[in-house]
Amino acid sequence: MYPTSLARRWFLQSCGVGLGAIAARSLLAADAAPNPLAPKKPHHEPKAKRVIYLFQAGAPSHLELFDHKPELAKRDGQLPPASLLEGYRAAFINPKSALLGPKFKFAKHGRCGMELGEVLPHTAKIADDLCLLRSMQTDAVNHAPAQMLMNTGSQQFGRPSFGAWTLYGLGSAGKDLPGFVVLTSAKGTSGGAGNYGSGFLPTEYGGVPFRAAGDPVLYLSNPGGVDAEAQRASLDSLNRLNGLAHQATHDPETEARIQSYEMAYRLQTSAPELMDLSAEPKAILDEYGIKSPTEASYARNCLLARRLVERGVRFVQLFHEAWDQHANLVGGVKQNCLDTDRASAALVADLKRRGLLKDTIVIWGGEFGRTPMVQGGTDGRDHHNRAFTVWLAGGGFKAGHVHGETDDLGFNVAADPVHVHDLNATLLHLLGLDHTRLTYRFQGRDYRLTDVHGNVVDGLLA
Repeated sequence: MYPTSLARRWFLQSCGVGLGAIAARSLLAADAAPNPLAPKKPHHEPKAKRVIYLFQAGAPSHLELFDHKPELAKRDGQLPPASLLEGYRAAFINPKSALLGPKFKFAKHGRCGMELGEVLPHTAKIADDLCLLRSMQTDAVNHAPAQMLMNTGSQQFGRPSFGAWTLYGLGSAGKDLPGFVVLTSAKGTSGGAGNYGSGFLPTEYGGVPFRAAGDPVLYLSNPGGVDAEAQRASLDSLNRLNGLAHQATHDPETEARIQSYEMAYRLQTSAPELMDLSAEPKAILDEYGIKSPTEASYARNCLLARRLVERGVRFVQLFHEAWDQHANLVGGVKQNCLDTDRASAALVADLKRRGLLKDTIVIWGGEFGRTPMVQGGTDGRDHHNRAFTVWLAGGGFKAGHVHGETDDLGFNVAADPVHVHDLNATLLHLLGLDHTRLTYRFQGRDYRLTDVHGNVVDGLLA
């Protein structure tokens, strides 16, 4: 029986009987430790195997992009009805601010006749592949809590993210890359790393951020004077010691450390190959709108997302925080659509062409919507949690379908409301996971992504 910590005296005494015996025992212990990221059996037959989450942080305006409101245009400049504002909480503006009509034209697209704003010409081309969810609701009215709620099911920091729950429930299909990879463009997220962390789950389930320049992960390259043979020998020695510690304490974090070191070693080969887009045909780069294969951008991240899922990564999340248009609504939305529209649509089309869309969920959306009332003089909208839009594609969602609707002003949900918890329950369901059974015991109670809420929305399912 090994002690709970490796004391110096114990180590020296044990070394007296021979390092070979210690090495053999520890190797056996390390080999016996189960791999927490090994693929796991789902609760039921899944429709989807993987997720790409295009998180548009800052909150895109549903009223300019997805939810056509002619009545709002007619009432531009008027005060909203008093009955509409009962119990309403805005983030910054006086709720009695004047109404602001939509700033862009809408048109119907695809065989399904889906109405989309004119600033989304490329998304319009994939309308028949989209499930447009116009009746989303959330509880939070400010960015960080709303992003945390959308990504972890709670406004409080410290809960596992959707990606972490997915890895915990299903494991990872790849061996040479992390099961959950995070890519960022524009600014970072208001909620920070908590949006993709493991929370109280073991750390191996958390998202691994890949950098846009240099080594994808810090310190991935060996320092000068350390060759591959020396690195492998030192890693083997470290794993033996960690194996002894795990055998003695059964601490899951020690197991996570072993897995982390081994993954980092494999990443030295797999990550540079992944990030190198030089072998991608020019037609693909053009389809995504990538001007330079080495220049960081949302478009490059979308292509990397496709390459990641091709290599077995279970969950890829892109964060693009640029949508907080409290002022300069027209200019800001135009620029954001120029930065994201082409690449988002290209990703869906590319996955479909490669036969991957049918079992890959693609999600596009932010943490809430924007107010029908004006902010910032004449050209801005405040945060709005009562109604917003996300779109979904692939992975068992209805294609060419619009779910839910808002009232004539885009203020409240008028039919088929879907809360954040309902969406998360539905996403897990399509991955083969029952959200009420996917639990983890922490501090004396069982936690889950949807807490004590959430229902699968059958109307979204193909």
